[in-house]
Amino acid sequence: MSLAVSDAAADAALVEALAAIVGRQHVVAPGEDQEPYVVDWRGRYHGRAAAVVKPADTAQVAAVVRLCAERGVTIVPQGGNTGMCGAATPDASGQAVVVRLDRLNRVRAISALANSITVEAGCILQTIQEEAEKVDRLFPLSLGAEGSCQIGGNIATNAGGTAVLRYGNTRELVLGLEVVLPDGTVLDRLHALRKNSSGYDLKQLFIGAEGTLGIVTAASLKLFPRPRVSALAMVALPEIEAVLTLMGRLRSAVGDRLASLEAMSRGQIEVIAEHVPDVAIPFALEAPWYLLIELTDTLAATDLRTPLEEALGAAFEEGLVTDAVIAESGAQAEALWKIRHSVSEGSKRAGYVVSHDSVVPLENQALFARNVERRIAEVAPEARIVMHGHIGDGNIHVLAILNPQQYPDAATAAPMVARINAVVDDETAALGGVISAEHGIGISNRVRLGRVTNPAEIALMRRVKALLDPAGLMNPGKVLPPEA
Repeated sequence: MSLAVSDAAADAALVEALAAIVGRQHVVAPGEDQEPYVVDWRGRYHGRAAAVVKPADTAQVAAVVRLCAERGVTIVPQGGNTGMCGAATPDASGQAVVVRLDRLNRVRAISALANSITVEAGCILQTIQEEAEKVDRLFPLSLGAEGSCQIGGNIATNAGGTAVLRYGNTRELVLGLEVVLPDGTVLDRLHALRKNSSGYDLKQLFIGAEGTLGIVTAASLKLFPRPRVSALAMVALPEIEAVLTLMGRLRSAVGDRLASLEAMSRGQIEVIAEHVPDVAIPFALEAPWYLLIELTDTLAATDLRTPLEEALGAAFEEGLVTDAVIAESGAQAEALWKIRHSVSEGSKRAGYVVSHDSVVPLENQALFARNVERRIAEVAPEARIVMHGHIGDGNIHVLAILNPQQYPDAATAAPMVARINAVVDDETAALGGVISAEHGIGISNRVRLGRVTNPAEIALMRRVKALLDPAGLMNPGKVLPPEA
């Protein structure tokens, strides 16, 4: 028997075994349309799969994982496939099983009293937000892909978004997890307790692990009182230092009512204006930086507009702000937020995007932005350099957009990408930061992680991986740097 025939027979046997667990209609075999599951959102990584399997519950996930472990088959967990770094994409070997979690989409419990919600990993983020609203609560995680990303993926990447300033990253929103380990064991740490000092906090191992240590199948999450009032403004600033100064003034004036601070360079908004036609820009784009400011409060009688106007008025007098628009209605607020939420779509349409997820100490954010802009222009003078970021938490996304005709694919762009990455990584490390704040490592950042991270940290990560996944079957080729 030829090797090709043997491989085909093995694939067919695997498909049959998976179908016995989840039903044949929930297995996408080789030769069927696997493209939605084997290509990442940005089209950078193209893989193949021995099968794509869609289990209906935790028991089926565990059965699939046990089957793969017994046969030595690698597994790629996948949620909404909206990630930025290729963590949910199989390699080109066609040997992996993609475990797609769409069908694990139930809300298991919700408690307004305990301010908690327990959901399965395939729940769409927007659905969780809506379920929280039904009991007059807020689930604060918010990002551009919230209409399609799944909470399991948000947990796997420790997603950030636009509310981190007030509520924290996903890690700070998780109370408990249910996880299928690489041998098929179900780890049930799904309690929604606010206090628990019963040994190691094991859930933290799996938050941000990008499916390399197990598959998150359900989570208990924190809810918060729903804001009753809000005030939103978008302001123009003469320099990035003014952004940080204004942030300090706002924090002093309104305290924790400062919910979001989203900065965008003029170039970033120009990209959006050029490539996302249904976005309305309320300014003539004359300033180098723009800042979206949102205040919220849970007391309906609170006046947020007055302190916002007063803070901005003082900033005008001092030259910190050169123009401002304050939303007069919910529709206007939504239109302003649409600008911020269109950065990924606009940038993707503009060309080949070399994006970065750096986070540095707040005191160094302005210096970081200035240094990387200057140094990228030196190594890639043809690149269009734009930035956006969550100013209050130190996370600035630096994007170098390359001409798509000159750089049509990852292979062609690779040498230039390496030069740009080296500049950004050097500046990030020199200023006390790290290369990933919220997007994760996946495939695209593995080498970079190894280059700028303390070797002792990498060694300990490898030991954790070897302990939980000794056969290396769970999402191989992701997160950990390649061996020397």
